[in-house]
Amino acid sequence: MSIELSFAKVLKAVRVEKKISQLELATESELDRTYISMLERGIHHPTLPTLFALSKALQIKPSELVRRVEVEIEKEEKEYTNPHKD
Repeated sequence: MSIELSFAKVLKAVRVEKKISQLELATESELDRTYISMLERGIHHPTLPTLFALSKALQIKPSELVRRVEVEIEKEEKEYTNPHKD
């Protein structure tokens, strides 16, 4: 899985975990709702200022958001290298 798709998965999971809509996240981060949607689908990837704005709006440290993306990438890599391991 690409970094963009891993970020997309994590961003959506955190947003849902915080129980906020894409519109609320967009308003709080001063970004467009359609841009949030594109980030959550892996169409776009965030710049560093965008990462910080999203983190602030989600009330999570930017480093925690990146850590979660790293964990997601590691998880996907393990599943890719051991597809039949239960």
